[in-house]
Amino acid sequence: MTDTAAVRTAPAEPASTPPRGRWRPGRRWLPYLLVLPALLFELLVHLVPMIGGLWMSLLELTQFWLRDWLNAPFAGLANFRFALDFDSAVGTQLLTSFGITLAFAVLTVGISWALGMFAATLLQRSFPGRAVLRALFLVPYALPVYTAVMIWKFMLDQGDGMVNSVLASLGGSGETFWLLGDNAFLSLVVTAVWRLWPFAFLALMAGMQSIPTDVYEAATVDGAGVWQQFRSITLPMMRPVTQVLLLVLFLWTFNDFNVAYILFDKSVPSAANLLSIHIYNSSFLTWNFGLGSAMSALLLLFLLLVTAGYLAVTSRRSSDV
Repeated sequence: MTDTAAVRTAPAEPASTPPRGRWRPGRRWLPYLLVLPALLFELLVHLVPMIGGLWMSLLELTQFWLRDWLNAPFAGLANFRFALDFDSAVGTQLLTSFGITLAFAVLTVGISWALGMFAATLLQRSFPGRAVLRALFLVPYALPVYTAVMIWKFMLDQGDGMVNSVLASLGGSGETFWLLGDNAFLSLVVTAVWRLWPFAFLALMAGMQSIPTDVYEAATVDGAGVWQQFRSITLPMMRPVTQVLLLVLFLWTFNDFNVAYILFDKSVPSAANLLSIHIYNSSFLTWNFGLGSAMSALLLLFLLLVTAGYLAVTSRRSSDV
């Protein structure tokens, strides 16, 4: 009896404490420490070059100052004024390139979204061969950019391309120049859509998985047709996915450089002179890196304004709903 009381009243051993000199983060700081490596890499990969480009836009940086660009003459906002002078040749070419890029982005994003929505709706319900069609639809997006664009470059060749061969077999001329003149813009849009629409299909198909099948079954019982179900159920419930998808596709397309550069090499036709190509030519062909950096800064400002305005409009509509 005495031993039991002694055991009950014995003082508890002190909890083990971490040895001195070893610091252990608390739970409050652990998330920040986990995000810190990604934040550092983000600063090194994106923010530091962006700041460097903004500083270059304020300099009179030409080929004569490339080896010592930090000591190039300070130009202030002269490069921006020169780029935005639409009465001059440089400003007129920049404005034309902006219009071409805007039309290219709107058409590419619109057609890609429409094709992606059509394919995702078509493959929403189970049927034999659905998995095979899904895999085939994703092939263009799985291919490397260079490979995908080079396929279309060979197909659109004026002499030996498959497109002209097919048109000739159907009674057409078969001698159309698809990579020159005004047809270059159409070729650029078709190639970009072929590469981009599988991503829209993948995102929309993933979003449709969250729509309950009971809703469609109830609509079918009520007599709603396929178009009524798409308009009243699919589109409203896919609105959050569509809003994000359209913004991402627009930013990607408006900044696109690889498709036009690979498709046309360095001799890009004026009808397909995207803003990214125009900035590249202004920087690396005329060796005016200050002017090219100013154009890049203007492009960044435009995309930031578009993103902010789009998010404000979509968030307001979501709150109203």
